[in-house]
Amino acid sequence: MPKSLVKDDSLLALVNEFFVDGGPFTKDLGIRIESVDGTNARLSFPMQNGLIGLYRNPMLHGGVISSVLDVAGGVVVFLSVIDRLKGSSLKQKSDKLQKLNTIDLRIDYLRPGIGELFSSTGYILRSGNKVAVARMELHNEKQDLIAVGTGSYSFSFK
Repeated sequence: MPKSLVKDDSLLALVNEFFVDGGPFTKDLGIRIESVDGTNARLSFPMQNGLIGLYRNPMLHGGVISSVLDVAGGVVVFLSVIDRLKGSSLKQKSDKLQKLNTIDLRIDYLRPGIGELFSSTGYILRSGNKVAVARMELHNEKQDLIAVGTGSYSFSFK
């Protein structure tokens, strides 16, 4: 893994711009990408009333869980792809990535989404020339494993 990607604040800023600041839905979820380390990522978000499925049972809505895991998968695929690209800057590399789309997503809900602060991690299982597969996890602040997911993502270049 090139050292330039391991501890690069500009990479973290680029990933936040691409996945959080560039999308109203992820902003509404309150997601922040905390760290990127080569092709691994860590995201976090706080519990909010708007993320609860039913007020009588205050836990994360299943759609929120799957969305956050999908974002985590997309982030690690993005990191994997730009890591392999040749270019003079991170911005030029990310500009080459024309499309990044989820083509399959499987979520296993393991326990209720109860907590105050949630974190999601992801890593690459396999990355080819057009499709990558990622594995993701969601934990609460007590490190209870809430859900796991596996996603397949397609990508193309300019």
